[in-house]
Amino acid sequence: MPARRLALRVIRQVTEQGAYASLSLNAVLENCGLIAADRRLVSRLVYDTLDHLIWIDWVLGQVMAREDTDIKLRNILRLGACQILLEDRIPESAATNTCVQLCTEAGMESLKGVCNGILRNLVRKKDELVFPDPTAEPDKAASIRYSMPEWLWIRLKKSYGEAEAAKIASFRTPDEGWTIRPNLTKTDDEGFEELLRKKVWEHEKTDIPHAWKIRGAMDIARDADFTEGMFSIMSGSSMMACLAVDVRRGNQVLDCCAAPGGKTCFLAEIMDGTGRVQAWDVHEHRTALIEAQMKRLGLDNIRPMVRDASRKREDLYRSMDAVLLDAPCSGLGVLAEKPDIKLRVTEESITELTGIQKNLLETVCEYVKPGGTLVYSTCSVLPEEDEEQISGFLSRHPEFEACDLPDTIPERFRKYRKNGLQLLEHRDGVEGFYICRMKRKE
Repeated sequence: MPARRLALRVIRQVTEQGAYASLSLNAVLENCGLIAADRRLVSRLVYDTLDHLIWIDWVLGQVMAREDTDIKLRNILRLGACQILLEDRIPESAATNTCVQLCTEAGMESLKGVCNGILRNLVRKKDELVFPDPTAEPDKAASIRYSMPEWLWIRLKKSYGEAEAAKIASFRTPDEGWTIRPNLTKTDDEGFEELLRKKVWEHEKTDIPHAWKIRGAMDIARDADFTEGMFSIMSGSSMMACLAVDVRRGNQVLDCCAAPGGKTCFLAEIMDGTGRVQAWDVHEHRTALIEAQMKRLGLDNIRPMVRDASRKREDLYRSMDAVLLDAPCSGLGVLAEKPDIKLRVTEESITELTGIQKNLLETVCEYVKPGGTLVYSTCSVLPEEDEEQISGFLSRHPEFEACDLPDTIPERFRKYRKNGLQLLEHRDGVEGFYICRMKRKE
C-alpha cells in the first residue's frame, strides 16, 4: 500500500499540477523509508502509468459509463489499470483493492463502489478491448498503440518514415544504469577505473571518451567519492556535445543555457582548470545549481552568472573562442527516460520553442571570434528544432560554416552526420540528441 500511495501522489502531481515526473519522484522517495524493492515498484508504477497514459485512457473509456470522471478518481483508475494490464507480478485483486482503499484516503469514500466496479469490469473485459483499425485509421491506431499524441506521431512519421518513427515511439530504456565520468582535474581514466573496481557496482567503459556505464548503484548522490567531487553523472550525448566544442587550454568559453552545470563543468575540466567558462542561466535558483556543481568538483575557472542569453551583450562581441548553445527544446529525444514529456508538449509549444532557439542563435553567434567555434545542441529529434533550425541559421549567416565533428566523438556516431549529428536512442544506445559544430570564418 505505501508504494501505491507514493506512486499516486507523483501521478497526481504530474497530471493535475504540471510537475515533472523525475523531480517529483525523487522528492517523494527521499527519506520515504521504503525498502529498495518497494522504491523500484513506485518508480515502475509511475513511469508505466505516465508512459501508457493515452492508451490507458482509451481502455478505461470502454469500461466507464462517464467520460467526465473527477480527475482524482481518474488517476486512481489509471494506476489500477496500469497494474491490471501491465504489471504481471501484481494480482488483479490486489490492484483493485488497493485502489479502493486509495479512494478512502483521497476523501472519496462515496466513490469506492464506482472505483471497484470499473476496475472489476476492466478485469472481466480485458480480453475484449477494442482499438482503432490500423487500416481505416492508421494514425489514430498508432497514437493509441504508442500512447502518443496523434499530431506528434504524424510529425515523427513525416520526418523519419513510418518504420523508423515506430522505433522512436516504441523504444524503452532497457536498464536502469547511469553514465558517469571522472573529474579530469582529480584523476584520469586509469585512476578512475581503479576507483570503480573498489565499488560493488557493475561497471564497464563505453566507447565515448571518459564515460562509464554503471549498474547497481543506490542513492549515488550520497556516495563518498561523488560528494568529494571525484566523478559526475552525465549522459553520453551531453558529453559528446561538449567534445564537439573541442576546447583547448586557456580558452574563453561561453555556455549560454548552462544549468544545472554538467556541460559547464566538463568543459572546465577538459581545459584543466585554465581559461574561463562563463556559465549563464536566466534563473537565480538554477544558477545556484551550477555554483554547487562547481564547488563540489573544485573548479575555479567557471563564472556562473544570472543572465538572459537572448539579450545581446555588445561588450562581448567577438570575444569567445567557443560558444555552446544547448538550447531550450521539446525534450523529445529522451522520451524513454521522461515519458511525461509526451503529456506536456504541444504543437504550439514547438512553434514557441523554435522561435526561442532562432532568437538565441541570432544573439549568441555574435560572441564568437573569427576562427572560433559555435556548437548548437538540443535533446530533440524534431528536424524543425535541429537540422532545419541550423539550415536557416547558416542561410542567414554566411560568415559561419558547418564543420566536421572532432575525432574524439566515436565514428559509429559521426557516420550519421548530415547537417549536424542526429542521435536516436533506439539506434545509438544514447539519449536522443542533435549536435552541430560551426565555425566563424577567419
